[in-house]
Amino acid sequence: MRTAACPDGQLLVRARRAGDIEKLWATAEVIMTKGCDYLYRAFIPEQEVADAIALSVVGIDYPNFKESVTDHALHHAYYRVWRALSEVQHPAPYSLE
Repeated sequence: MRTAACPDGQLLVRARRAGDIEKLWATAEVIMTKGCDYLYRAFIPEQEVADAIALSVVGIDYPNFKESVTDHALHHAYYRVWRALSEVQHPAPYSLE
């Protein structure tokens, strides 16, 4: 199922887990889109997305992102992404080559 194009001034925010969009935008109208790459979607005003990103960036208070994630399943997913991307780095991470 395809969703309509974004209305002017809005961005399509997507999530794989229920509730993740609402963590940043409590009043968002989240659409469940079965058969798509991301199950949850919401159209959010561009400025609200920009504000949320800015707050997230200035709120960073940890030395290592993966170690800051306490949700085990999410941590494991992030690690798998890190591992997959490490394969395109030459020399490999932690390599003394």
